[in-house]
Amino acid sequence: MDTQQRKSYNILLIGDSCIDRYHYGECKRLSPEAPVPVLRHVRTVEQPGMVLNVEANLKAFPAQVDILTNPEALTKERFVDIRSKQHLLRCDFGESNILEPMSLEVQGRCSFDQYDAIVISDYDKGYLSAEVIQGLMKRRSTETPIFVDTKKSDLSIFKDCIIKINEAEYCRLLNKGDSNDIIVTLGEEGVKWRQQIFPTTKVEVFDVSGAGDTFLAALVYGFLESDSLERALMFANSCASVVVQKSGTYAITAEDILKNDICL
Repeated sequence: MDTQQRKSYNILLIGDSCIDRYHYGECKRLSPEAPVPVLRHVRTVEQPGMVLNVEANLKAFPAQVDILTNPEALTKERFVDIRSKQHLLRCDFGESNILEPMSLEVQGRCSFDQYDAIVISDYDKGYLSAEVIQGLMKRRSTETPIFVDTKKSDLSIFKDCIIKINEAEYCRLLNKGDSNDIIVTLGEEGVKWRQQIFPTTKVEVFDVSGAGDTFLAALVYGFLESDSLERALMFANSCASVVVQKSGTYAITAEDILKNDICL
């Protein structure tokens, strides 16, 4: 489908955000002080992360996105060997205290009726507390689908939502809610939904950072465009398989979709 012919959807995106900072370098020797590699810095790349990466992915489909996120700054810094693509270390800054939950004032500005979909990207950093989620659920429109990607262990607060989590998160759940309807991503094995496996294309994986964000964004667009969750799952699989071949947090582009002949 030609990107210029695609309908643009209005989407409200809510969740925790950060800055992803990658320090790339070369490891050619071990430190004399400890048995660890010495990274000779070559370059640093900074990209928007977490919910901001979901936003960047949504805009490739395309979508008009309004975003609600934490005003506090979080930073994830990764140190990567250029030759092996190996992550040597990740340092998280700004997480010493849990984020302030979304304020009642901001919640009061949420008008779900004007959107084609609501997307909640919940990294469980505090901005979307259980109380905030419950408040948002009370404001929801029954006609507006809500897509959720969460790290919370209790899914019962996301009633009547389309929930996507990865396999590790699924195994840690304390309350699965309606477990039969949860979309579980399985990495290179694809995705599981309603006891059915939707396989993905086998590709050479360089970096899985941000692949879940791409999957979520593509799932939302695919569902709105086709009104079929099965087709949306296959579409999201194909989009995520492009992203894992890239280095660092990467948002899929309209050019990627055309080049790889990804369609619904």
